[in-house]
Amino acid sequence: MDSPSSKLIAIATYNELENLPDLVARLRKSVPSAEILIVDDNSPDGTPEWLLKNASSDFHSIIRKGKLGLGSATKEAFQFGLEKNYTLIATMDADFSHSPEDLPRLFERIEQPDFPDIVIGSRYIQGGAIEGWSRFRRIASWLINLETRWMLWLKSKDNSGAFRVYRTEALRKLPISAVRANGYGYLQETLYRMGRQGATVAEVPITFRDRERGQSKISFAESVKAAWNILTLRFRS
Repeated sequence: MDSPSSKLIAIATYNELENLPDLVARLRKSVPSAEILIVDDNSPDGTPEWLLKNASSDFHSIIRKGKLGLGSATKEAFQFGLEKNYTLIATMDADFSHSPEDLPRLFERIEQPDFPDIVIGSRYIQGGAIEGWSRFRRIASWLINLETRWMLWLKSKDNSGAFRVYRTEALRKLPISAVRANGYGYLQETLYRMGRQGATVAEVPITFRDRERGQSKISFAESVKAAWNILTLRFRS
């Protein structure tokens, strides 16, 4: 049986107060053995105050000085997990695009006999799906994943989703400071750099649902930065 501190679920947030209470409650029910870390970029919607009021022994929070980006927040969560000696670190969105009830399947997959270093909740393998996206978003996501596989030689199908579980043993080999991207580009860069260190990847099909509450943080500028980061990685290598 897992020890209470073997699993960490890391969630980066900015203006997600209307989702957080339900998300935390569902995660505690779905993965009761895991602890939760929320890294918030000083959201103006009251998230910092809610975190300070509701934090407990299995609910940790880091409140940062400002909006520093998803990649930056996730790297800080990785560092927290490494320092506290968790065995597995899961990452996911706070807007219910990733179902908390799917997370046990990702943990189960990473614990199977072939011991992959990273498990991705994948929209783009058999059994995976996307609900609620416009045609433009589908095309943009398809293109960024095509670029990633072609330019960075990645075999995984879904390289732009944040629903993942990592072995901290593999993360320690990275190192985290080597990941340059502070925005969404960290998603592809982390897979690329860990792959060069010998990390293995498995994918589990999920249904990705567009958010029902709040506003998306993905912008055209972030998409361009992610695409540019992929090109930069290719030519540096």
